[in-house]
Amino acid sequence: METSFANSQGIEYSISGGGVATLTVNRPEVRNALDWEAMGAFAEAVERAAHSLNLRTLIVTGGGDTFVSGGDLKALSKYPKEHHGLRLAVIMGKALERLRALPCPTIAAINGPARGGGAEIAAACDQRVMAEGADIGFVHARLGITTAWGGARYLLQLVGYPMALELLTTGRVLNAQEAKEIGLVDHVTAPGEALTTALDLARIMAQHPIEAVRAAKRLLRFAVANPLVAKHAERRLFAGLWDSEFRRQAVARFLNRHKHD
Repeated sequence: METSFANSQGIEYSISGGGVATLTVNRPEVRNALDWEAMGAFAEAVERAAHSLNLRTLIVTGGGDTFVSGGDLKALSKYPKEHHGLRLAVIMGKALERLRALPCPTIAAINGPARGGGAEIAAACDQRVMAEGADIGFVHARLGITTAWGGARYLLQLVGYPMALELLTTGRVLNAQEAKEIGLVDHVTAPGEALTTALDLARIMAQHPIEAVRAAKRLLRFAVANPLVAKHAERRLFAGLWDSEFRRQAVARFLNRHKHD
């Protein structure tokens, strides 16, 4: 069974019976750029994911041949004041914080250009799958601005300080291979195959017990924030998973198999 949600702002959310969800920005007329309403709808879709109890993985992608090209500059040009900039930063900044806080793994399927805020959305996900022919660029400096949605700190964790500084201050746009070489992208696919590969990866993750997969993500997040906290969390999470029926049956299958070898 699959449930889906779409709205007039071009934001689509669907979740399969296997617990794999897809959030799609589908606004081809503006290359999947986000105006105020689309930002609100994106945040609403992430919130929907946060309340999906059986969600095992979430894929974020763009419709057509673009991932997300950032904010809709034409629509946002009517709002030039500082308080407008703060509102812009807060709406999507909170949405991406919520996205990162999801207990399940998240995968960006980068099927085309990911520019500005689109690059920030990709960096906010746990993994990135990028098609050849797509590109990614933190091009904010070209407009005399910086990241607004958390992209600088997410990028820092992925590529380190020197490279993050270079990308943010030059506005350089990277192709798929360049992005993979610096650790910004995890998988490169043939043109048009980013979503397919992301779905394959998501389904493999979804095959394992939801508690174990979520525990792995929690441990890594703890380790990034505080290694000492991670040490104690790892022991606690492991102990709870050790005392599970799934583990007992898996060990029994393993031992029974080797008994007949």
